Amino acid sequence: MTKSFIHRVPAPVELVRAFSGHAFLACTFSFIVFSSPVPAQENGTEGASRQGAADIKAESDAQNPVSQDILSPDSIVTAEEAISQKAAAHNVSAEPESVGSAQVKPESVTGWLEKMTAATRTLNFQVAYVVSRLNQETVPYLWRHGVLEDGTSVEQLNLQNGPGRELIRVGDVVSIFEPDTQPYSLHSQYINGPIPGELLYEPVSLTKGYEFVSVGRARVAGRPAQQIRIVSRDNTRFSYQLWLDEQSGMLLKLNTLDLQGNVLEQIQVTSLTMSDTPPAYFARVNRASLPRPLALTPSTNRQQGWEVDYLPDGMVEVKRDIRRLAMTGQVVEYKLFSDGLVDVSVYVQPASDAIGSDLVLRHDLSTFLTLTDGKAQVTVIGEIPLQTANAIATSLKLKEVSGD
Repeated sequence: MTKSFIHRVPAPVELVRAFSGHAFLACTFSFIVFSSPVPAQENGTEGASRQGAADIKAESDAQNPVSQDILSPDSIVTAEEAISQKAAAHNVSAEPESVGSAQVKPESVTGWLEKMTAATRTLNFQVAYVVSRLNQETVPYLWRHGVLEDGTSVEQLNLQNGPGRELIRVGDVVSIFEPDTQPYSLHSQYINGPIPGELLYEPVSLTKGYEFVSVGRARVAGRPAQQIRIVSRDNTRFSYQLWLDEQSGMLLKLNTLDLQGNVLEQIQVTSLTMSDTPPAYFARVNRASLPRPLALTPSTNRQQGWEVDYLPDGMVEVKRDIRRLAMTGQVVEYKLFSDGLVDVSVYVQPASDAIGSDLVLRHDLSTFLTLTDGKAQVTVIGEIPLQTANAIATSLKLKEVSGD
């Protein structure tokens, strides 16, 4: 399954979701930096022309890789307003009467999840939300979705702070515009930003690793909501709380909790507008000038000399590759594991090539753990508890290499 991505809140260790289950480490620690194919490197091509790709609307400036008109004149919320509106103090506006079958209230958790997915896939909406972490600047996003007259689904996600970062989806093609980076497009059914795409579009696929529990009615931003708790079945990962608008099924709030129940991250909708027609923004998107999708090179199942004997319930290998350390040029073997909500990267290299000693780093949701035994050094990176990263690292088993 392909995924599109957008950077999460900046951190010393930042895991970035990318297409085809890729994850790469943006690491500011001086001792080690892993280089990884940028999302376009699954493709074997240099990317699309900056000038043609950047012209996403007829009047846009071709020199700017991010569309200039991020907010339309009738925009719901400004970046400054979004930053100042935090937690439950937000006032959400909406026109739920225009939404068909909004009065239907599912009686089961599955029913509410299906309603959320249907709303996300089929409604025309414009949402402003903020991502908050303790002692960090609140980061505002603008998210638009629409269904055109020909049935094509369109979507936009825009990071409103800093120089800007924008993703535009038309059908099954996502175009990525970032500062100082040539625009490119990849095939994906949805944009996967701070809100995991699997949660919005395929929540049933998460049930192997998580249990969904109905908590009951609540009130979020002045609107009646249904609260659902998502709990790791084996208590090895963080848990989540989500609140769904009772009338429309739209996600209003998402909390990530550590094993002690402390909030690590909160995503809060600050403004929600639904309408019978797609947001006016999409009428300005010049579909012909978006970058053409990159040609993907089929991945090969590389044979590697190790396995991990332990993985949390529902977590499976989704990719393996050979990576090179950016600072030293050393080659390491890499595997990516995912349960749909969380990606975990594991890097292995011979102990004789190890850089530095064992290391443990924690920052917000992210864990960076390096362990070395007599034969290999293993590094585990992911938004998981430290004890889970340690269990994965210590379960490393080297395969016997048979000689001729």
